[in-house]
Amino acid sequence: MNTQLTETTPAPPPSLAVLAGQTDAAQLTRVSLAYVEQRIKLYLRFGEPARITRLDHWRRVAVFLPGAVFCRIRWQANDYGTIRWQLMVMQACTPLDTVQRLPGVLPGARLLLHMEGDNTVRAVLERIDAIEALGIAPAAASPAYWRTLGNRIVARSPLPDYTAERHAAWLAGRSWS
Repeated sequence: MNTQLTETTPAPPPSLAVLAGQTDAAQLTRVSLAYVEQRIKLYLRFGEPARITRLDHWRRVAVFLPGAVFCRIRWQANDYGTIRWQLMVMQACTPLDTVQRLPGVLPGARLLLHMEGDNTVRAVLERIDAIEALGIAPAAASPAYWRTLGNRIVARSPLPDYTAERHAAWLAGRSWS
């Protein structure tokens, strides 16, 4: 029984058109994710990947469009407990932007915040939870806030709150450019 599908599939949204063709693949940021029980967990805390590709049972790759902001957490353990906590808030870039080379992020990204260690990572996670409690997606928060938060943690200064007013000012400033 040979039956043909006469139904046409709708065209992909323009933002995902880059994913369909290989010619603009260089504009995409690929982030490695992994999970090995009781040993390593590399995962996204926030961010909206355009696509996630499962490589095998343990590994995946998240693909982000230029300008996307995302947070990746790395947790590692050995037989005696946790040996590493790392949190990075990054922004995917275009080929014309200056990027930082980061392990597991190809071709690289703009690093907005980088924290290592249990206490500093927990402090950032509390701020992320507070932003979400305001009904704001952390990926939509001002990049300047993430840089400021990282600098304040390193300087052991009081941590700034991300408020609805600060977010409105960020959105208003972004609409001017």
